Amino acid sequence: MASNVEYMQRAIRLAEKGRYTTEPNPRVGCVIVKDDEIVGEGWHERAGEAHAEINALAQAGSNAKDASVYVTLEPCSHTGRTPPCADALIEAGVKKVIAAMEDPNPQVSGSGLKMLLDAGIEAEHGLLEAQARALNPGFIKRMESGRPFVRVKLAMSLDGRTAMASGESQWISGEAARNDVQRMRAESSAILTGIDTVLADDPSMNVRLSAQQLDVKSVRQPKRIVLDSRLRMPAEAKILSVEGECIVYTTVNMDNDKSYPFIIETCGTQDGKINLQAMMQDLAAKEINLVHVEAGSVLCGALLKNDLVDEIIIYMAPHIMGDDAKGLFHLPELEQMKDRVSLTIKDVRSIGNDIRITARPESVQ
Repeated sequence: MASNVEYMQRAIRLAEKGRYTTEPNPRVGCVIVKDDEIVGEGWHERAGEAHAEINALAQAGSNAKDASVYVTLEPCSHTGRTPPCADALIEAGVKKVIAAMEDPNPQVSGSGLKMLLDAGIEAEHGLLEAQARALNPGFIKRMESGRPFVRVKLAMSLDGRTAMASGESQWISGEAARNDVQRMRAESSAILTGIDTVLADDPSMNVRLSAQQLDVKSVRQPKRIVLDSRLRMPAEAKILSVEGECIVYTTVNMDNDKSYPFIIETCGTQDGKINLQAMMQDLAAKEINLVHVEAGSVLCGALLKNDLVDEIIIYMAPHIMGDDAKGLFHLPELEQMKDRVSLTIKDVRSIGNDIRITARPESVQ
């Protein structure tokens, strides 16, 4: 006989199947158990389609009556793109619902569980909550703080350099690390960079893995976000030639008589530059959950200085690039040891010939 923990672990594994497809919705898995047997299970695949509970109920059929339901996120209680899942569970006559965590969405936030309790269904939450929260860092961050989860990806040599003095940077990391980054891009809502990176490297900033490699029906391309205060974006840039939206944030007024091959947004200035806090709030309003940053040291340093970095991913390659090569973050105001930015190392592992370090600034713990 499996335990409650094992059933919830199964629900979490199901939720992970939506890693690349659910944006802007959270990843959710559901398992329905009756007489110690799984009679239905499902996960949310993409926004606008059935939620995890509905898919699991469809599989369970009449066996859902008097069954126990294990779901990674509190059943929704409001009508969005689909009807409330709490109503569907009540109608199916389930006996008990165990949610790993409450929904951080203010439109739900406990009301789904209350609907179940009011209908005479046992309802509780908290089982494997930490693991459930790890499924949806972006969605949770956006709901709880009004801005996306921001992850900065960097590749460096053993001596902490990201590019040669000339600006040349391809390739510091190996093929395995680059494929790993492709998967990070694929799970992101948007990829953010600066205009200097666009002008210097002309990157596409898209997901280049196939649907088969990601084990999905089709590849969802994240939005591309470019910070371009003086609106220097060239119309022929590769970042504009791939599928999906490209949004350019600037501080100058657009020429209304000119047609632009990208979306232009202004969000105020700070010290004559784009207001990064306001920009992040605007991205949250656009339902951007997770921002994946691939940019130069100036933009990465500015994000870190403004406490807008939630996670840093560094691929450390077995190379030495020398004193004149460029560093990770441009932070000239750090002059004494007391000024340094403290990080907490969350994970260290080998990816091919490189080492991947995952860290979080202590200021955002």
